[in-house]
Amino acid sequence: LPGIIEGAKDGKGRGRQVISTARTCGLIIVVLDALKPLTHKRLIEHELEGFGIRLNREPPKITFRKKDKGGIAFTPNNNGETTFLDEEIVKGILAEYKILHADVKLHEDSTDEELIDVIEGSRIYTPCIYAINKIDQITVEELSLLDKMKHYVPVSADKEWNLDGMLETIWDYLDLVRVYTKPKGVNPDYSDPVVLPRKGCTVEDFCNRLHKGIMKNFKCALVWGVSCKHRPQRVGKEHILEDEDVVQIVKKI
Repeated sequence: LPGIIEGAKDGKGRGRQVISTARTCGLIIVVLDALKPLTHKRLIEHELEGFGIRLNREPPKITFRKKDKGGIAFTPNNNGETTFLDEEIVKGILAEYKILHADVKLHEDSTDEELIDVIEGSRIYTPCIYAINKIDQITVEELSLLDKMKHYVPVSADKEWNLDGMLETIWDYLDLVRVYTKPKGVNPDYSDPVVLPRKGCTVEDFCNRLHKGIMKNFKCALVWGVSCKHRPQRVGKEHILEDEDVVQIVKKI
């Protein structure tokens, strides 16, 4: 994407078009200059936050439900302390949105900003890696200070330092799984894996990724890999696959 300038969230430099593309991404990589990484990091985060993108954060554990009557019913966090919100603050926030009847239940110690994010309902929670470039231009002592920054990878595009480490980090943050196909009587095809998100990686998901019609004649699958106790193991469509499993589909006769 083009560089994001200050004020991009307000439309400067076609910033809204640029940032709206970032909302559809599974991972955002922010490239920072090793000579002044924190300054640029704060500016970029501010612009993305203003457009509803939350980096390296989970959605707030807040149950929010509008209703037609009954007023505001607030339930504090039963799993520990409720430090930031009370019934008065919650009612005040909801009043700003002209919401007079709703149920609000906390499942963790949430803040007022997190409650607003839930009410707005348009926030995107995206993993992010900070690629600190030009590490060849800083000292070892300065590089060690960067270790305090979370979610960062030091690289040098010019010297091609740690680019493989960058790729490994990207793979880990995307949380993807590679599954290899094995037709009957043929060796597995390791050159062209089927890539699936780890959260949706059953045998059925694998079959649907290959072709939607496979499940109509699906009988079982033979699986080799860490997800099985045996090599191979006969499994059903609900079996959860792990990274680099090999699958052979058995159809009904």
